[in-house]
Amino acid sequence: MTASETRLRADAQRNRDQIVAAARQVFAEAGPDVPMEEIARAAGVGVGTLYRRFPDREALIRAVARESFAQVLADAREAAAEEPTAFDALVRVVGRSHQLQASVQLALVSERAKEILKGDPETAASRDALMAELDAIVKAAQAEGSIRADVGTGDVAILFSLVLRQPPAVDDPALLAFERAAAVMLDGLRSSSGSPLPGRPITGEDLRIS
Repeated sequence: MTASETRLRADAQRNRDQIVAAARQVFAEAGPDVPMEEIARAAGVGVGTLYRRFPDREALIRAVARESFAQVLADAREAAAEEPTAFDALVRVVGRSHQLQASVQLALVSERAKEILKGDPETAASRDALMAELDAIVKAAQAEGSIRADVGTGDVAILFSLVLRQPPAVDDPALLAFERAAAVMLDGLRSSSGSPLPGRPITGEDLRIS
């Protein structure tokens, strides 16, 4: 590959990354039906460049969801490997999970977007991989005695989704609201929490079946 070809490929990747980052932000602020021209403008590229990378809105919605899940999965794996305790890893994962807010909001506010994401095998695979990583962290935290024994990975995932349903963290007040909700959630998971929970723990498999 020549230097010119390498530069062109790098430019194409940079344009793609800019478009996905802009789409994540614009979707979070204005919903999935925002004009594609507005996304191109936010990304600093021409409309033609946007359509060369993403031929339609569905492709762009899928890209935003896939990359959001991939980033949170990578963060979860790093947290599990680097943090001194499993609970610390869980705190780190929760703290960075706001990257999924745009994808969660897309599925909540748009039936069309929900169907696009539901039918995308790559998004489903990323979601399953993230659930498996979360399951390992939750079980390790229970083994070390830091979180209560009567919760399952599905319980934790549901709490995640409830926290992520608030308005996306696109400014300082919204980010603070996310951090406060996440802190309340984590306190409720600690082994020192008192009230017994009704029923049995919800597993990740329960969520997959539903």
